Amino acid sequence: MKDLFGFRIVDQLQKIDIDIKRENLKYHHKRVLVSKEFTFDAAHHLHDYEGKCKNLHGHTYKVIFGISGYTDNRGLMIDFGDIKKIWKREIEIYLDHKYLNETLPAMNTTAENMVIWIFEKMDEALSSLDKSLAARVEFVKLYETPTSYAEARREWMIDE
Repeated sequence: MKDLFGFRIVDQLQKIDIDIKRENLKYHHKRVLVSKEFTFDAAHHLHDYEGKCKNLHGHTYKVIFGISGYTDNRGLMIDFGDIKKIWKREIEIYLDHKYLNETLPAMNTTAENMVIWIFEKMDEALSSLDKSLAARVEFVKLYETPTSYAEARREWMIDE
């Protein structure tokens, strides 16, 4: 049934095991990448630095995760809600509305240092998931301002 504007209302919702078989839920056997982003507000200052950032100041940071893996029998690699749970439980607690110089490991709280720490925390958390999915972090971008970010990529994380 279509209305005046051409919108269609679904006549009958598809039902599992009636309209679609469970073995059809997984469409492929390829690695896929999903992405999720978060924001947090925090204060910090830089050591051994001459410029405005040597003074205590704050940012609204944005973090973007690229996570890849293989889909399960439902066609899902990872639920976006599960990424959010990991973020909240394992990472955000050290960052949001915090003085980063106190809550992060001993480091200069540059975007370059922080993005590696965030990458490692997410990768560690993903390692506890279903091994058959082979979920892994491919990249993390940490925006310190809307136009400035640091990035860590999986291929760069191998010790040289």
